[in-house]
Amino acid sequence: MNEGQEMDDHFSLLLEKLKDQQMAEFRELFLELHIYEQGQFYQSIDETDRKQIYSYLSPKELADMFDVIEEDNENMKDYIAEMRPSYAAEMLSEMYTDNAVDLLNMLDKGQKAKYLSLMSTEDAGEIKELLHYEDDTAGSIMTTEFVSIVANQTVRSAMYVLKNQADVAETIYYVYVVDQENHLVGVISLRDLIVNDDDTMISDVLSERVISVHVGDDQEDVAQTIRDYDFLALPVTDYDDHLLGIVTVDDIIDVIDDEAASDYSGLAGVNVEEVSENPFKAASKRLPWLITLLFLGMSTATLISHYEELVSEASILAVFISLITGTAGNAGTQSLAVAVRRLAVSDEKDNNFGRLIVSEVLTGLVTGAITGVAIFLVVGVWQHNFPLGFVIGMAMLCAITVANLAGSLIPMLMDKLGFDPAVASGPFITTLSDLTSVLIYFNIASLFMQYFV
Repeated sequence: MNEGQEMDDHFSLLLEKLKDQQMAEFRELFLELHIYEQGQFYQSIDETDRKQIYSYLSPKELADMFDVIEEDNENMKDYIAEMRPSYAAEMLSEMYTDNAVDLLNMLDKGQKAKYLSLMSTEDAGEIKELLHYEDDTAGSIMTTEFVSIVANQTVRSAMYVLKNQADVAETIYYVYVVDQENHLVGVISLRDLIVNDDDTMISDVLSERVISVHVGDDQEDVAQTIRDYDFLALPVTDYDDHLLGIVTVDDIIDVIDDEAASDYSGLAGVNVEEVSENPFKAASKRLPWLITLLFLGMSTATLISHYEELVSEASILAVFISLITGTAGNAGTQSLAVAVRRLAVSDEKDNNFGRLIVSEVLTGLVTGAITGVAIFLVVGVWQHNFPLGFVIGMAMLCAITVANLAGSLIPMLMDKLGFDPAVASGPFITTLSDLTSVLIYFNIASLFMQYFV
């Protein structure tokens, strides 16, 4: 039996115990599962069965499971609404603070206030602190559950602190060292604590070179830092270097996933995360871009009509319009994807602007030349008209080069202006390439008309 079938059987047995109200047997089977698997089962059942679970599990047990459910799950608000307010508030209190904040941010102000009023003053205070930070910043994704110690204590003392705080800390692999005013002064790893003698002073073994991020830093920059240094966690400080919290690698994985989805949505011109089975709802999300691009495409049609006389004299030109526009559009989309990716990973965006443009122009010239020569030979042999092949080849070379330039220049300019470069979507670049390709094609054709007609 494969693992998937085994899990399905386990879920079926769990559901059977739940419906038969066999609480002890259900709890035993449910708590044997990995927390992720618990979340999968929870999301697979209906509201009636979920309400039964709330009477079988403690808020802490449910909180552990909610910590691993994706916070962008559109059903999360419904899950919270199903619970008794006091139960939901206690469950939120038991969650890691950053995850509880993500969940509360999905609710309206009145619901937030209700749950916060039902929490203890201490728990509500910690959550309120994080709620004030702007979205997509280090402050909005950090957690305040971490372990900190001071330099003038021994390893034995530090281990005692670590053991006492381990059950509430989100990670214990890094222990941060602060002074009496809570300034971040160093870091020590769990390994260092284990391998050093109990009487060794923390000040003798800590690392004073601490990589940290500011609470207002963009989450993309935080993700880049963690990726560059291969950290499991990163301390977050304010302007005075006070230690406020930490960002853990599991949150960064979510950030990378969200940013990738955002970039892909921009390139596609549609929100790829909103998957709706309702065709009318899905169509309503896609129509604005399509209508906009339709009117932009009309300019291409208008341009073609402007060269109607040229096409009537050499009707063979019409055969190759879609070939040139399609190839140029594909080249422009490739260039756009490369430019957006380089902007996302580049540490020196200002210095790379000119280099990227030159690189893409040269790439366009090389690919355009090779493609142009290929189509020149194909058209020349196929139509027994090498002058026509030359016109098609030259148009292909110029169209691909211009498309590459546009695909890299537009997102770079948008980034300079402070906009997300990913919104320079693939469909937009393709439609723009159609317009420039038609203009290039017919102008070159008009110059060499006498040689191939």
